[in-house]
Amino acid sequence: MRDRCVVPGVAAKQHIVSALMQGPEEAYALGEEIAKVIWAPVMRSHRVTVEQMAVLEPRLSETVCASLLVVMREAMDEVVKKGVPKEAARDFLLGHMNVLSAVIFEETPGVFSDACNKAIEFGKPVLMRDDWKRVFDWDEITDSIRRIT
Repeated sequence: MRDRCVVPGVAAKQHIVSALMQGPEEAYALGEEIAKVIWAPVMRSHRVTVEQMAVLEPRLSETVCASLLVVMREAMDEVVKKGVPKEAARDFLLGHMNVLSAVIFEETPGVFSDACNKAIEFGKPVLMRDDWKRVFDWDEITDSIRRIT
């Protein structure tokens, strides 16, 4: 499955974010239209500055989100090593991710149980360094962009 490529604009409606890095202001509209074709179907298109885009990618999307998702996959693999069938562990995790994400990102109204809140309270310090938000410091962002480009 690692060789499978995700094809943009085929599976689901999505939102896009664009920035004008160079060229005249009137070039932005053309670039946005091209992006809407590439990533179709597009529900919303957002314009940000180049600096804001650097905060979004690579920091938010790859450094934070992708890293945490890799850790989640590794956690699922640990559960499988404990004897839980892989398909059951995957379906369980993905189902919880959908519900938890919907509540956390306010896509649906809801609150977590006291048990869930306690698990977060005690789990987050074990999983995350206290200073993890430094990934959004400009020096860190600049270093990251240099490393990956």
